[in-house]
Amino acid sequence: MIVEMSPSATEADLRRVVRRAGVGGPEPVVVRWPGRPPVLVVPAPAVLVGEVDDLPGVHRVIVSTVPYHLAGRDFRAESTVVDVGGHLIGAGQLTVIAGPCAVESRQQLAAVATGVAATGAGMLRGGAFKPRTSPYSFQGLGVEGLRLLAEQRRITGLPVVTEALRPEDVDVVAEYADMVQIGTRSMQNFPLLQAVGRCGRPVLLKRGMSATVEEWLLAAEYVLAAGNPQVVLCERGIRTFETTSRFTLDLSVVPVLKRRTHLPVIVDPSHAAGHAYVVAPMAMAAAAAGADGVMIDVHADPERARCDAGQALTPPDFARLTADLDRLLAATRTGLALA
Repeated sequence: MIVEMSPSATEADLRRVVRRAGVGGPEPVVVRWPGRPPVLVVPAPAVLVGEVDDLPGVHRVIVSTVPYHLAGRDFRAESTVVDVGGHLIGAGQLTVIAGPCAVESRQQLAAVATGVAATGAGMLRGGAFKPRTSPYSFQGLGVEGLRLLAEQRRITGLPVVTEALRPEDVDVVAEYADMVQIGTRSMQNFPLLQAVGRCGRPVLLKRGMSATVEEWLLAAEYVLAAGNPQVVLCERGIRTFETTSRFTLDLSVVPVLKRRTHLPVIVDPSHAAGHAYVVAPMAMAAAAAGADGVMIDVHADPERARCDAGQALTPPDFARLTADLDRLLAATRTGLALA
């Protein structure tokens, strides 16, 4: 059960509803989103809807049929649009997020950022904190990488998305970035999810490499319940028996999510493919499947990239991809969503 309070509801009204809805069952969770009336989530209600919906201050009571109450379509039938530094994700156009897997230097990032900004990117990506399988691999430049990303935002005008690895990193990442990314290895780091739920920045939540759709949506629920309604889901491939690609890109999840959740969904074909020649076809397929955006790794000199070199497109490759996407979308939608 979800109880939506009215804009005129008082704190006394809210306390009364909490007491009534919690009788005989778990205590309701009060969710406060900026600029909106409070919402109560009652995971296992022991009272009937009619015992709550006529209480003072209650706008409506919703019976949720899924465990991800706030992320589900029962709660919100219309699709959510997420505003990232003035760039809208989920508004009907295709958002293209592009940049290097890892920020390596000012020169490297500038070459990529300038190129993608001129050829169709709406947002800039780049890792400052890198979760690597090997402890000996490049771990990122840390705060210096964040500063370089913010510098390129000033130069190119592109909003920035980058990853946070630990709860204690969230505030500094949110200081420099327009959107905080939760990577596949952190999807079920619940303290981190709660921290980004409180950070005031939109969140890009990547699917865990072994996560089901329900587990992924429940991870999003952590962010929503912590007070942040601005969540974008990112499919980046799941681990299967197949070894010809780095991961198996589950494009069928796009229409599945469109039915189950109101949150925008984008696709990262780069990390799924692991091979540059696979990226453009999978990005086109993601757009055709109805994704709200794609995230593409781009590097000016992929052979020298310090992170995921095999999957990076060059700036000319990226320009060809965005031209192809634009032609595809001209027949199906309204073109690219530029910054």
